[in-house]
Amino acid sequence: QSPLVESGGGLAQPGESLRLSCVVPTLNLDYYAIGWFRQAPGKEREGVSCISNVSGQSHYADSVKGRFTISRDNAKRTVYLQMTSLKPEDTAVYYCAAGDACAGHVWPHWGQGTEVTVSS
Repeated sequence: QSPLVESGGGLAQPGESLRLSCVVPTLNLDYYAIGWFRQAPGKEREGVSCISNVSGQSHYADSVKGRFTISRDNAKRTVYLQMTSLKPEDTAVYYCAAGDACAGHVWPHWGQGTEVTVSS
């Protein structure tokens, strides 16, 4: 079983919203920062957002700041990415990952991804 399982992707029109979920069935969320990444067709994977396990602080890429919100519910073992005002350039496969810190570059645990398509 994958250590992280994403869901919530799909087709949305520009301006609409989607909420992605990342369920973490086996890892202890107290020990991990959770990040959301995305990879658009023909492009490199990029970091989108991250939420710290220590401070609870959230971080966002400039391209999504003000439109996306990350949150975590440790009791449900789930991290969410609320995406609003979606744009065609948000089209990508979205992955969640668990790592030691949002500022770190080591993300040892990954989900399999959920696809988001923004198109009219």
